[in-house]
Amino acid sequence: MITGAIKNKVDKIWTDIWAGGITQPLTVIEQLTYLMFIRALDEKENENESLEALGVEVPKIFPQTPEGQAMRWSKFKDKDAREIFELIRDKVFPFIKTLNGDAESAFSRYMEDALFLLPTPQVLQKVITGLDELYEHDIKDKDTLGDLYEYMLSKLNTAGQNGQFRTPKHIRDMMVRLIEPTPDDLICDPACGTAGFLVSTAEYIREKYEKTMTPEQWERFTGEMFTGFDTDRTMLRLSAMNLMLHSVTNPHISYTDSVSKQNNIEDKFTLILANPPFTGTIDAESIHDNLKRVCNTKKTELLFVALFLRMLRRGGRCACIVPDGVLFGTSKAHKALRKELVENQHLRAVISMPSGVFKPYAGVSTAVLVFTKTDAGGTDKVWFYDMKSDGYSLDDKRTDLGHEGDIPDIIARFHNLEGEANRKRTEQSFLVDKEEIKENGYDLSINRYKEIEYEKVEYDKPEVIMARLDQLALDISAKMEELRELLRNG
Repeated sequence: MITGAIKNKVDKIWTDIWAGGITQPLTVIEQLTYLMFIRALDEKENENESLEALGVEVPKIFPQTPEGQAMRWSKFKDKDAREIFELIRDKVFPFIKTLNGDAESAFSRYMEDALFLLPTPQVLQKVITGLDELYEHDIKDKDTLGDLYEYMLSKLNTAGQNGQFRTPKHIRDMMVRLIEPTPDDLICDPACGTAGFLVSTAEYIREKYEKTMTPEQWERFTGEMFTGFDTDRTMLRLSAMNLMLHSVTNPHISYTDSVSKQNNIEDKFTLILANPPFTGTIDAESIHDNLKRVCNTKKTELLFVALFLRMLRRGGRCACIVPDGVLFGTSKAHKALRKELVENQHLRAVISMPSGVFKPYAGVSTAVLVFTKTDAGGTDKVWFYDMKSDGYSLDDKRTDLGHEGDIPDIIARFHNLEGEANRKRTEQSFLVDKEEIKENGYDLSINRYKEIEYEKVEYDKPEVIMARLDQLALDISAKMEELRELLRNG
């Protein structure tokens, strides 16, 4: 976690950029990310030089010429503001756009139309000084850098019209821990945004398997293991850089409308984590035909779940966020999708989340679905959990409450479902038989199955209450008379 002091430093940098005339949060993050990436390249080159001194042959990042070396952060950061500005605008920025000469890398593809927009040498110098202070004094490791980036992304507090809301990190991390990725998984987010789910997955794998991964697994980790799709090139740029800052140097990040006919991927991935668009419809003509066979609809929240099933291999796992309407909607498409999950796949869990989780973006109520693709059924009992707290206040401020709420309990119970067998329907989590779900029209809303206990309250008889009120009136009258007497004698 980053401290309040670090947040204040980031806010100061943000204010400096804002004062320079750039007020769009996404643009601010882009410009900061470019500079963080430029600095990271210099650090990587320093590591390479250390290895080279030990006799290890490593490729150079910067050209071995005076002009090439002048593009390194450590070489230019203390120069005159105008000189730095011209160097970054005219030399460094064009250099990183064509880095490694690999036009097919995710980074190169989405840097093609990137623009350096910091307006003046003075603003640029303030930002470089601010970032340098953060790196020198506050950023200790990749985790701190990741948290810093998360804090920057949290400033994207406006939701797009297509229902894309940034998923809070602690919710993503919970979903990753529910589904437990391994170094052998092929992982995809077909609506990746800023690649938050892919980053959380990468962090989990590195944390749990770093000491045991083989060279082949490490090679896959740097690229092939992670795939993301989006239809916003700015988001794809941020995705590529976000993953590169987390050691995933060549991810498969693509400009793709996932539910359209341009996406023909089937039976490929072993793991999908996603928070697909919640609202809106798309042109029926562009929807891939095999998605319509699962649920014939134009609603994106249904089409994406059908897409996850298509893109997963048999045995592949998915944890995804859906709006509550997916759980109880009465349309033919809603029911068809839920029936597919319950009857033909292995639906494992429905975790109902409070409506404040996505504030201040939106107050929509959501749930996490966890399922395994089998194409042969397997659902016996479905586990329901009613999350009351995610560790933050549920208002627009989303204040940290100093604890993790129900999240540790959710993870522990999900990985010990045998222990849930005797839980009552009045408790926060319980199992429901497949047959009961079928009888209820495949309704997956927890309120359909949860039982509420009502406590009988015993009241005194009316005459007893009236007598008590009479006595109170007499007591008040006596005290008032005492007060009057004191005033007369005072």
